[in-house]
Amino acid sequence: MPAIVLIGAQWGDEGKGKATDILGGRVEYVVKPNGGNNAGHTVVVGGEKYELKLLPAGILSPTAVPVIGNGVVVSLEALFAEIDGLEARGADTSRLRISADAHLVAPYHQELDKVTERFLGKKAIGTTGRGIGPTYADKVSRVGIRVQDVFDESILRQKIEGALHLKNQIFVKIYNRRAVEVEEMVEYFLGHAERLRPMVSDTTLMLNQALERGESVLMEGGQATMLDVDHGTYPFVTSSNPTAGGACVGSGVGPTKITHSLGIVKAYTTRVGAGPFPTELFDKWGEYLQVTGGEVGVNTGRTRRCGWYDAVIARYAARVNGFTDYFLTKLDVLTGIGEIPICVAYDVDGVRHDEMPMTQTDFHHATPVYETMPGWEDNIRGARAFGDLPPEARDYVLRLEELAGCHMSYIGVGPGRDENVVRRDILG
Repeated sequence: MPAIVLIGAQWGDEGKGKATDILGGRVEYVVKPNGGNNAGHTVVVGGEKYELKLLPAGILSPTAVPVIGNGVVVSLEALFAEIDGLEARGADTSRLRISADAHLVAPYHQELDKVTERFLGKKAIGTTGRGIGPTYADKVSRVGIRVQDVFDESILRQKIEGALHLKNQIFVKIYNRRAVEVEEMVEYFLGHAERLRPMVSDTTLMLNQALERGESVLMEGGQATMLDVDHGTYPFVTSSNPTAGGACVGSGVGPTKITHSLGIVKAYTTRVGAGPFPTELFDKWGEYLQVTGGEVGVNTGRTRRCGWYDAVIARYAARVNGFTDYFLTKLDVLTGIGEIPICVAYDVDGVRHDEMPMTQTDFHHATPVYETMPGWEDNIRGARAFGDLPPEARDYVLRLEELAGCHMSYIGVGPGRDENVVRRDILG
């Protein structure tokens, strides 16, 4: 049975929640391997819209076990608030399992995130202010607090003391904030311990045993390839590895067990926050894509920057992640546009680049080289087979497929979970 990795191929917000929801109802486990409550998924079920932030999209599956993997950083306040919100709407969250090795977001991480961004001013990265970066920094610096630590008060206190030894110097002497009390933080975490305890498992063991039994596992990456701390547009990136390799690290499922790597790519391009964006539009078409596509961040409420489809990025993402298939979303948003540009290469100071420029400097100076394709007028939301699409829409999809070097196996033609064209089903 398959172990599937599902990865965003652009700067996030590609529709990963929709893809996970569609496939998640047909697998036994759905895993979130990285990120935190800094990236959201919108899922439409039965006409109702659900906005998920920390929880895996598989939480809405009636059968799959949703798992928060060891690579995730968990805000306990956000976790329980999201659980309470879903349960108030009748969702069952009792199957949720959380890795004992996942790191916890502390209130001082959130405070540090916010004051650092304010201090940077015009040089700010554009974080969500939810403490994700500082939590990952503590993880790498080996002063992080893990889920398992809240069940041992002595270890918890020692770790908090170690973490605050330097941070309080920063808060008081650099940012003119009050010092954080160790006991205050110990009480904060211990106050969540009993509710958290039943959800905690050795998820790495659980997932590998499931694969050995012949069950299937879907790993849904948060954020996206171009926000990967190693492979994205550094430094305007997230603090984890939301690529296929990162999914293995963040779940404990080895790479030899991955059978499919599915990239999620929008039929145009969007980005939230600061950083380079070669195809960004500042004209009526940028506004058209933003309004028609409903491009407002699930988690941040920020309007997304919009631009035409970037085939250079799609090809790069396919290579970095080893995509076996692509899921193209929001094709319906392009309906009614007479001619649709596609960025097929970059021009950097008069030199054509068909692949991603090697340096940050070149990428910042990249301007898109476009080719155009005829658009279509027909409403495509009722299409369920590739032949149901207008010829112009089919040609557009096939050209994107050719440029990406990766099969467009699924095509989203509307926001509903059933509004899709399936050309090749990776689950058979």
